[in-house]
Amino acid sequence: MQPTVGKYLSNRLLQFIPILFGISVVSFLIIHLAPGDPTGLLVNVEILTDEELLEVRKSLGLEEPLPVQFVKTMGALLTGRLDSFETAQPTWVMILEGLPITLSLMAGSLLFAVVFGIPLGVVSAIRPYTNLDNSLTVFSLFGISIPQFWLGLMLIYVFAESWGWFPATGWMSDDPGPFPVLDVLRHLILPVVVLGTVSLPPIVRYTRNAMMESLDQDYVRTARSKGLPSARVIYRHALKNSLLPVVTVLGMLIPLMLGATVVVEYVFALPGIGSMAISAALLRDYPVVITINIMAAVLALTAGLFVDIAYSLLDPRIKHT
Repeated sequence: MQPTVGKYLSNRLLQFIPILFGISVVSFLIIHLAPGDPTGLLVNVEILTDEELLEVRKSLGLEEPLPVQFVKTMGALLTGRLDSFETAQPTWVMILEGLPITLSLMAGSLLFAVVFGIPLGVVSAIRPYTNLDNSLTVFSLFGISIPQFWLGLMLIYVFAESWGWFPATGWMSDDPGPFPVLDVLRHLILPVVVLGTVSLPPIVRYTRNAMMESLDQDYVRTARSKGLPSARVIYRHALKNSLLPVVTVLGMLIPLMLGATVVVEYVFALPGIGSMAISAALLRDYPVVITINIMAAVLALTAGLFVDIAYSLLDPRIKHT
């Protein structure tokens, strides 16, 4: 790795520290200012005396001033000793149990969006303002507008309940058979399609617009004048120089998809981070909520870093210093 690149990565990682600190402060304040008391959801307050209820709050650290709670929470989080109010398990253990499911869902959805989105965008760009282009535009608007929970329920009704092609809910069958990986893939197909609708339309539109600009450039006309095959001109010349905007939108879609996983995992009963976030929010499980927020922030920042690295790989003129 070149020294300049190493210095750039070091600077970016150092920038993560104040950003994560700000996010942790805001998250901590929001969850504590929200209405509701965790003790009322964890114990039956009607059978406890005021003294016993006070002891429960003290055991959870809720009677201390907010600055003290924040320092202790962050210290416990950094050392891996922050425990859930509900289960008394370390929050990182709970996160690591659900993270593979959420990451698999997001990775499959991004792959689905890229595999179908870029070719559709290219087709739309080489035939602009035709019926095909207009149809793809309507399809993109439909994909952006449709609620994920409704689409998920419709896919469950058609492909799981009516036709029985795919499982309706869950991550794995009770009896996955000799090939458990295939069983997991069957369970992921419908959620991947639903979550993929979040990122597919933007990729189609960005690819189309970038390709239309590239096809009007002089180097493309020069390549065509040399008699190069049309497919080679489109995919070897125009498309390669159109990928930077697509990479940009992929980086922007990561935080959006993290939010969308909450709905998708809830609809399909997947035991991932999204389902865990809903359960923790309903139970006012502050440690789990803030751990999930920090993890989501780290993933979003890391995605932005990978986007910057991808820029330099796609365009050697871009140098990181």
